[in-house]
Order: sequence, then C-alpha cells, then structure tokens
Amino acid sequence: MNHVLLIDDDVELVGMFAEYLEQEGFQVSCVHNGEDGVREALAGQHAIVILDVMMPGMSGIDALRQIRAASRIPILMLTARGDDADRILGLELGADDYVAKPCTPRELTARVRAILRRTQAQAGGAPGAALTVGKLTMLPEQRRATWDGAPLDLTSTEFNLLEVLARNAGRPVSKNELSEQGLGRPLARFDRNIDVHLSSLRHKLGPLSDGRSCLQTIYRQGYQLIRE
Repeated sequence: MNHVLLIDDDVELVGMFAEYLEQEGFQVSCVHNGEDGVREALAGQHAIVILDVMMPGMSGIDALRQIRAASRIPILMLTARGDDADRILGLELGADDYVAKPCTPRELTARVRAILRRTQAQAGGAPGAALTVGKLTMLPEQRRATWDGAPLDLTSTEFNLLEVLARNAGRPVSKNELSEQGLGRPLARFDRNIDVHLSSLRHKLGPLSDGRSCLQTIYRQGYQLIRE
C-alpha cells in the first residue's frame, strides 16, 4: 500500500510534492483543510499522512488529535523551521516524525519511504514468532505488543523504537542507533524526537516489580530496556 494523503492549505506546494511523489511510484491524494483531512485519514484508504501544522480553520495539531483518537496511521508533520513548540507537541500527540519547511520533495519522499519501510516490512522469521522481555511481548510481523498480557497502544514509531530496545535488552542503545534503526535517518543535532517518543513509551509501559521504569536513561550512552 503506497497511497499518501497530503494535508496542506498551500496548493502550489502540495502540487509540487504530489508530482514528485507520483514520479517516485506513490499514489497521492491532496486535501487543503483540516476537516476534510481528518475525514480522509480515517477512511482507511491511505498508508501514511503528511500533515501541515499551520493551516487556517482546524490546525494541523487539532487534526492530529482527532486522527490519533481513532487511528494508528503513520503521520509525518510539516513544521516551520525552528518551531520547536509545535514540533514537540505534535510528537507528544502521536506524530511519527517531522520535516521542517522549507524542504525539498526529495527529502520529504525519503522520510516517507523510511517510515513506510518500517511500518510495512514483513518479518523474516517464522510466523507468530514473538519477542519477549519480562512482561513485554512484541509480535513484529503483526505490529502488536502487550505488557503483562494487556495490549499496548503504540504509534508506528513507538513500536519501531521499542522493538530496537527489546532486541538489545540489557544493554544501552545510543540515540543515534535508535534514530538510524527506528526512524530510518541519522540523528540531527539538537533533535529531541527520540527523547519525546521515549518519554511517551515510559508512560505506556508498566513498572518493574520494584516500581522502577523498565526503560532507563543511561548517562552518555543512551536508553536501555531493563531485563527483569
């Protein structure tokens, strides 16, 4: 499934992005306001949403809230360069990644491919093979995870990052490794993306028997999923 939904009120920019994406083999639908964008995103016909934060009427942030309330579809935000507040809020609300405007169609397409590659990749192992660390169980080929038997409601990026940590349980994983393997791109300077996603994961994962979080920050080394 390679159908991309573009939600942005800048008609000229959307047209440029859509033309490039179509040349790269994607099917593209374009919507120019938040209300219609939410409706299209929830219709189940798209693989990923590209959502502009700054739109008149319903903002991209409000559209993101409504989409995330009902769907786990991957969402890539378009944000103003240097607008860290909207960027962090979007990540906290469940966006998978962001691209700062102005950006090139090539950069946007590369980011879309990276997200889809991780959300749609088929597992190479045996069907039903599970990854278990303590109370955490992950089924990568089904994109499902549970904690102590209860399902975890994870975004696609949260799932990717948690899988990397689970496969390296008991040892620290650097932020650069997490970015490369979980987001599909090198860690940019001053990028807080990983920190925001890991903070969200801490809230979603249950505690260890001694009350500690199973997801620990290791000073100057990265993050570690604790084996219990």
